[in-house]
Amino acid sequence: MKDNTLLPLNNFKKIKGPLVAVVLDGIGFGKDDGSDGVKVSYTPTLDKLFQEPLFTRLKAHGTAVGLPTDDDMGNSEVGHNALGAGRVFAQGAKLVSEAIASGTIFSGKSWSVIENRCGAGGTLHLIGLVSDGNVHSHIDHLYAILNRCEESRVTRVRIHGLLDGRDVGAKSALDYFTPLERHCAEMQKRGCDCRIASGGGRMVTTMDRYGADWTIVERGWNTHVLGSGRMFNSAAEAISTYYEEDPAMTDQYMDPFVIADGGEPVGTVADGDSVVFFNFRGDRAIEISKAFEDQEFSHFERRRYPEVFYAGMMEYDGDAKIPANYLVEPPAIDNTLGEYLCVSGIRSFAISETQKFGHVTYFWNGNKSGYIDANLEKYVEVESDKLAFDLKPWMKAAEITNLVIEAIVSGSYDFIRVNYANGDMVGHTGVEPAIRIAVETVDLCLSRLLAAVEKAGGICLITADHGNADCMWTQKNGVRSPMVAHTLNPVPLIVKDCDQANRFLMAGIPGPGLANVAATLCVLLGLQPPGDYEPSLLELATP
Repeated sequence: MKDNTLLPLNNFKKIKGPLVAVVLDGIGFGKDDGSDGVKVSYTPTLDKLFQEPLFTRLKAHGTAVGLPTDDDMGNSEVGHNALGAGRVFAQGAKLVSEAIASGTIFSGKSWSVIENRCGAGGTLHLIGLVSDGNVHSHIDHLYAILNRCEESRVTRVRIHGLLDGRDVGAKSALDYFTPLERHCAEMQKRGCDCRIASGGGRMVTTMDRYGADWTIVERGWNTHVLGSGRMFNSAAEAISTYYEEDPAMTDQYMDPFVIADGGEPVGTVADGDSVVFFNFRGDRAIEISKAFEDQEFSHFERRRYPEVFYAGMMEYDGDAKIPANYLVEPPAIDNTLGEYLCVSGIRSFAISETQKFGHVTYFWNGNKSGYIDANLEKYVEVESDKLAFDLKPWMKAAEITNLVIEAIVSGSYDFIRVNYANGDMVGHTGVEPAIRIAVETVDLCLSRLLAAVEKAGGICLITADHGNADCMWTQKNGVRSPMVAHTLNPVPLIVKDCDQANRFLMAGIPGPGLANVAATLCVLLGLQPPGDYEPSLLELATP
């Protein structure tokens, strides 16, 4: 920390209750038509809040959250990084692209080890999400690695590709896998034995997060490492077959598949091999990393544990050092709001269900695990249900609300932050009735929470980390398709002052984004924001 404490804000009168920051995950402002799941839902609470004088819209995508361009959709990780850090840091996709452009991705010790092992006869296995969604991965990064393999004479490569259908079109897998197979065939002609070896939908294979369902990781291990599963001659054949067998099948939920030649899998992982998980985003990369790295592993029976060199595209958890090896250095996020509040003696409470728990803790705290100060902080995780989110779109919102109200009533906390996951997790399903229920659930819970804040004489700041539920479908040439990805839409910033001890005014900051929220929270707590933070969206009116 550069400073020990934040200075008090001049003329600020201490509020009676806590400051409660609510993140409505995946709820933005859409086209204000039938595609907008927020607009078409019954939301009396939000409707009133949008009329509050302390209201604006925030950018939550692209350069506003550290992504390469404004064509890049935001996501919960970079969004919570910005919310908690008060500044914009270059994020995963941009960092990787810059490392590829400069060549530094291939100049570190990890790539050197990979080249040496491959030179000794080992295979390089590349596991990751095959799309240009740019949320977890980008296919251009995969192609860059493949090009380097040829340049460095890595002679045997196996790709274990995960289907997206979430950050890109719901049934777009062939748009990525077909040209990738052609590219592999061209590499074969040039002397590099490169093949797709396995695959599966991201929500059923490999990419679990926060320990929600380890069977997803087990399924990936069996598919990628052991070569165990339904066999096909090619990835395109596998995907087409699953589409034909179940027309309702979407990519993210597609069953795993193994590519075989003569009845034998073409790419099992063996002793002496190297494995790179080429996703840059950390939350859905940590568990598979543990499966490869942990000697003492108990989440499922691995059956076979090959001796490999494992590396991530990035370091996915800086505190836990997961993985031990990686290709690109992560952003160094320091001096987070949580750090400043702890050294200033602010008592904090953070809560969400499993699906977003890491966002109000790990990502909010600058990609750092654990407490900053256990004496001043309490983190509560409400375990998520292990079933498709459209089947129970209310998720754990009511349980979370109950616990937040208890925290407010207790008087034990100065600052409370909560994430409602419904708008995002259910939004990703593309199921319109479920999305409406999700939005309406959050609206109802928000009304209960606001009543508690009002009774306590506190302040509530409401925002979102990105859009999702605000676009349920798109239409082209008269054909409507479910929209399951995040949006480029702005998100709300609302401050409901139930204390009225102070008078706040909008500061008129041009083009505000999520990074402005941290300084705004400082002002609402009566603290002068750090000088290097993006400016507060509010100012304290002089008496």
